[in-house]
Amino acid sequence: MRPLNWFQSGLRSVNHRWFAVPMAIATSVAVGSTALSQVQTPLSSEVVVQGTSGASQASACGYIPGAASQTIRVTESFTALRFRVQASNSTTLLITGPGGRSNCAMAHSQSNGRIEVSGLWEPGTYSVFVGDRAQGGSVPFTLSVVQE
Repeated sequence: MRPLNWFQSGLRSVNHRWFAVPMAIATSVAVGSTALSQVQTPLSSEVVVQGTSGASQASACGYIPGAASQTIRVTESFTALRFRVQASNSTTLLITGPGGRSNCAMAHSQSNGRIEVSGLWEPGTYSVFVGDRAQGGSVPFTLSVVQE
């Protein structure tokens, strides 16, 4: 797997450069469930999806499932969204979006299986995949998306 270049991901900053900053979060994720379907901004409330990570398809972000865990359609320019995943230390979060751009974040032992990616997102459709660094890895996860 090649090193990640955070300046070529799927987020847009105010100066129109692509960037992402993954970070471990210290708070717990709200528990609930939502059908695996497309949601559209503006989000009226937090979207929470629980599932099992799939790790069958190789990607630049470890092994991801064949289908997205969630799809988000952003309808406004520069929409502030925060994606959170709680799973295991080998979990990955891949967000693909318009123009083939992608953003990858990985959990590690210091984050206790937590991943957070937030930023300003351009209009378009984003597919969110919860995967694993190991081929065949499969663990329960909770994914939440909030609009800030």
